[in-house]
Amino acid sequence: MTAKEYLLQAYLLEERIDSKLEQVEALRSLATKSTAIIRSHPGGGGGNDSFMEDAIIKIVDMEREITAEMERMVDLKKEIAETICRVGEPELQTLLEMRYLCYRDWPEIAGAMYYSKASVHRLHQKALEKVERILAGETE
Repeated sequence: MTAKEYLLQAYLLEERIDSKLEQVEALRSLATKSTAIIRSHPGGGGGNDSFMEDAIIKIVDMEREITAEMERMVDLKKEIAETICRVGEPELQTLLEMRYLCYRDWPEIAGAMYYSKASVHRLHQKALEKVERILAGETE
């Protein structure tokens, strides 16, 4: 795994969590919709109840998955933050934190750090090289 792939893990996990949250909202919306079924003869009904029960079970299961992934994300962000701290140079740490923990885009980072985009990209490359060495077990 490259340094960039390592640092992007939290972002990708957060995107998956957001996707699951959207799915839960869609299931909730679907579960609360009710339609009347008009029949020519009285029936047992009950079909809507099992649909509602299935939807609720799916919602609860998905919420458990989301909770587990959120816990994993917190641990992962902590691990990434610790790795970033090992980079040693405050300027590079700030850049990495802004990019990989706060998910800021390059123009935002450049503006916040008072650098040109080219300078930020150069610093980013230097920071990634340091993270590569940390991940490889080399000491600074």
